[in-house]
Amino acid sequence: MKAQDLVMPYFVVHGKGLKKPILSMPGSYRFSVDQLVFEVRQASKLGIKSILLFGIPKKKDLLGSEAYAEDGIVSRAIRAVKKALPKLQVIADVCLCEYTSHGHCGVIKSPNKAEINLPKTLELYAAEAVVYARAGADIVAPSGMMKGQVAAIREALNINGFKKVKIMGYSAKYASAFYGPFRDAADSAPAFGDRTGYQMNPASGYKEVLKEVAADIKEGADIVMVKPALAYLDVIREVKRKFNKPLAAYNVSGEYAMLKAAAAKGWIDEAKITVEIINAIRRAGADIIITYQAKEVAKIINARK
Repeated sequence: MKAQDLVMPYFVVHGKGLKKPILSMPGSYRFSVDQLVFEVRQASKLGIKSILLFGIPKKKDLLGSEAYAEDGIVSRAIRAVKKALPKLQVIADVCLCEYTSHGHCGVIKSPNKAEINLPKTLELYAAEAVVYARAGADIVAPSGMMKGQVAAIREALNINGFKKVKIMGYSAKYASAFYGPFRDAADSAPAFGDRTGYQMNPASGYKEVLKEVAADIKEGADIVMVKPALAYLDVIREVKRKFNKPLAAYNVSGEYAMLKAAAAKGWIDEAKITVEIINAIRRAGADIIITYQAKEVAKIINARK
């Protein structure tokens, strides 16, 4: 495993001089843009070459307007990071859940029902991706698991002159219970219902997952992803065996939080277990590992040189 194969996720908020601890994710923070730049510089010095950005807006609304606003928080963060570190690869999450008042990943058809207006949602995803590309994102990562999202984004990027911007599809994203701490961090828990209508059933077999991944590739995904990672190592292996595409695996917030909680109790050796987990994900077939422990893993890798 190399540090350059790791992706460090960050949560960015409006304000200045802010580094707010995320209680359910010990050691993780919400950063204002200025503090994010400082933090990313430190990660870069460790050999980390890619980051993934999630934004928390000033205000939320039914259409998640700040997600695709030119001066939205993620767009500001992208511009600041690329100005400070032009060679760093910036991946921007494309979704609406952090920005909508109801917490769902798309536009809903009616109040208090988790039914998605797919055409409108795809329209806004495409707009969001173009805004991030214009700000300087190298990769956009649609995470809503909406049918046709990759195709809609690829078309919009191409039309607007961003053919070189890559798409990392959240191709096999499960409706997992492992996302709880992330939803605290991003303030994105659904206000009603759940996301089983558009994310995959954790009990789904390989036939369904391979169908989803194949659809993303056909629509133009440059990188495919399995999320979560640790409980889905078999899925990572199956996707890697079937498709000749760069494969990312997301070691998610719940996996991170459980490890941190056990380590805080002194029940486990955090460093050793962290290495075991990352090696397992890599061995299963992941080319890219998105993990909140990217900096910690990079330090361990560097210490072994």
